Amino acid sequence: MAISRLIVEHFRNLNAVDLEFDHGFNFLVGNNGSGKTSLLESIFYLGHGRSFKSAVTTRIISYEQPHFTLHGRIQESQHQWSVGLQKHRKDGTTIVKINGEDGNKIADLAHLLPMQIITPEGLTLLNGGPAYRRAFLDWGLFHHHPSFHSAWSALNRFLKQRNAALQQTYDYSSLKIWDVELAKLAHQVSQWRAEYAEALRPEIEQTCQLFLPELEISVSFHQGWDKNTEYADLLRENFERDKHLGYTFSGPQKADFRFKANGLPVEDVLSRGQLKLLMCALRLAQGEHLMHEKERPCIFLIDDFASELDQNKRALLAERLQQSQSQVFVTAITADQLKQMQPEKHRTFAVQEGKISPLG
Repeated sequence: MAISRLIVEHFRNLNAVDLEFDHGFNFLVGNNGSGKTSLLESIFYLGHGRSFKSAVTTRIISYEQPHFTLHGRIQESQHQWSVGLQKHRKDGTTIVKINGEDGNKIADLAHLLPMQIITPEGLTLLNGGPAYRRAFLDWGLFHHHPSFHSAWSALNRFLKQRNAALQQTYDYSSLKIWDVELAKLAHQVSQWRAEYAEALRPEIEQTCQLFLPELEISVSFHQGWDKNTEYADLLRENFERDKHLGYTFSGPQKADFRFKANGLPVEDVLSRGQLKLLMCALRLAQGEHLMHEKERPCIFLIDDFASELDQNKRALLAERLQQSQSQVFVTAITADQLKQMQPEKHRTFAVQEGKISPLG
């Protein structure tokens, strides 16, 4: 899976960009503020329908423009797709097209474009709240289980409805009908998460040994409530507490995927550089797991490649990315920072004030 061509219009400082990419490595070189991270952001947006930097649409659409437009040509083996996304300032609507047809959803784009992103801000996967780690697991399940997305969406819808009902009811009997379905969905989603976490664990531990050989990294999944208790029973028993709180306290919405180094929480004992290495290892392991299980390579987006990685670790990351058969987009301030990442097949682009041009 690779993006062979990308057209960007009115996305931050990228007003008119039309680029053809290598199916292997693509390097974006330019000063801070030149637009190289904006290009990564536009690729991410095309694959997720959201930004990894801002939730406010008006900050992404170029000044005084009514919308931004992204168009990509995607190739995989003998297949090719044309995908497009347009986001409007006035009403916030998003239009998604695949092969020229309307009525597609963001999830359809996300399925076509499995992406992993490594940024300086990505350490929230390790030192942020459990929501970041649930998203990590759910990304994998979205691409591994065709029915996961619908079950996950239904689960969140039932939780939202239950939380609204908790603020209006005084008797559990009126909630029971919701809880029967909610418990079924919670069990299914939690079972999938636990199975995926266990399947991913060996790949994570093996990759971590390469990047952090001085540490023993262990992982564990926590479903969000006592595994020895049926969720339906828990909902009934905790009705009074949940009613007092105004929301459902326990459940899959509290699940976590925890990481320890030598038996201690990684966020407490690892340096920022070590956390960056661990984050890289996790993203690589998950991408490689998808390739092994589904024969689908990820697209890797790496912002500020040189940040907090020494030369040896940069070379190791580059080697693993080449082995993964993935398309890779990498930003750096200078070409010297990319010396450890120079595969035979690559393209380099110069970025300056929103203008992007290929070199060589």
